[in-house]
Amino acid sequence: MVSFEYRIKNIFSYLPFMLVVIDLQYEEVKCSRNAEVENHLEMGKKLLAAGQLADALSHFHSAVELDSKNYLAYYRRATVYLAMGKSKSALPDLSKVIELKPDFKSARLQRGNLLLKQGQLDEAEEDFKKVLQSNPSDKEEKEAKAQLVKSDEMQRVLVEAETHLSREDYSSAVIHLDKLIETCSWDAALREHRADCFISLGELGKAISDLKAASKLKNDNTQAFLKVSKIYYQLGDHEMSLNEIRECLKLDPDHKQCFSHYKQVKKLNKQILSAEELIRDERYTEAINKYELVMKTEPNVLHYTMQAKERICHCLSKNEETLEAIKVCTEVLNSNPQNVNALKDRAEAYILDEQYKEAVKDFETARDHSENDRQVTEGLERAQRLLKQSERRDYYKILGVKRNAQKKDIIKAYRKLAQQWHPDNFQDEEEKKKAEKKFIDIASAKEVLTDPEMRKKFDAGEDPLDPESQQGAGGGQHFYRSWNNFQGFNPFGSGPFNFKFHFN
Repeated sequence: MVSFEYRIKNIFSYLPFMLVVIDLQYEEVKCSRNAEVENHLEMGKKLLAAGQLADALSHFHSAVELDSKNYLAYYRRATVYLAMGKSKSALPDLSKVIELKPDFKSARLQRGNLLLKQGQLDEAEEDFKKVLQSNPSDKEEKEAKAQLVKSDEMQRVLVEAETHLSREDYSSAVIHLDKLIETCSWDAALREHRADCFISLGELGKAISDLKAASKLKNDNTQAFLKVSKIYYQLGDHEMSLNEIRECLKLDPDHKQCFSHYKQVKKLNKQILSAEELIRDERYTEAINKYELVMKTEPNVLHYTMQAKERICHCLSKNEETLEAIKVCTEVLNSNPQNVNALKDRAEAYILDEQYKEAVKDFETARDHSENDRQVTEGLERAQRLLKQSERRDYYKILGVKRNAQKKDIIKAYRKLAQQWHPDNFQDEEEKKKAEKKFIDIASAKEVLTDPEMRKKFDAGEDPLDPESQQGAGGGQHFYRSWNNFQGFNPFGSGPFNFKFHFN
């Protein structure tokens, strides 16, 4: 039986050989891994040169995973990130390269440039100075010196911008912030400062542009979305305001300010959309009520008040509530004389109220501000025809009825006036002649306004009984009746008319 001591002694006699075997296996694995890393680096390099960035990035990812201390793998991956415009991802890789190989000047120059664009001026200057201290090539030295000068200049401009901001001299602050952002284009804070200046200066469109850029530059910029939403709200764009505030809540569902503003915008947006749907359905009275609610929901923003009044003006005009429509439209136009919609709606109300000169004026003003608006062009032509017509015979006025009168009302008015102005009622020759003329006009008015085709022509500004109009329309048989033509005509029914009035 072999003793325990012998077996231990035997194992140790083989130990050097076992270590050699293990070492050889390790070297084989190491060589194999290094070869695989080199293969990924080479493939990534070729794909990068061919512009196949996503595929190149995949190979450099693999190289980093296989060898976490290979600075070249990090550097090339950073190069792909920069080519893809992903500077945020490139920066950690460049820092890792510098950590692994502090004398890698190209990495320091690239990181310095990124830091400068991000507005991290002190850190950028440190990188440029270290490049200059590490025996750079002529090209590297030239670039580092130029960027260092630029960084120093930005430090000075930043101090001046902050001074102007503290003095509330926003115009001057914007000039300096423009210079800073031209160099430090990825600095979200600078854009937010400039946006605040634009808000104070009333240049809200520019403020929105800066704040949207800032929201993309920072991963969690809820304040930027909140500010943009509030600006859109003040401008009256409730739908864009709602979109932006939703982005804020996506980042932070529990954000109190964003949620509070969201509730207000959502309520207002719902009311406006509902009112517009009612208008499309021609339910104008209900739409008026809904827009009155809009003014109560947001009484502090003038834009929504005027927008609501503009739409109420439209509804009143469509509802043929002429006097009220003219009143509300005038309120809108007192605030904004160039409001084309209010001008068109007031003009239509003026036409309904037979104030044709005023209608022409409103359409002309609307045309000056909206030359290609077909409604304005057609409305102006119609108002001008009606004005010209009103200066001649107006069949509605002759019968004393409104332009929207029903046929039964027209016949009723005609019978009453025909009875009143029948020439047989008058003995005096002068009075009889006057009555004959009046009676003919009354009969003509009845004929035109009870005939759908003739009434349509008259409403369009053409007198179907006027010889000039008939000739202009292609020349038709001129219609004219003398008193003799009406003799034997019964205005109250059919058949020969031989009715005589008798007075006690």
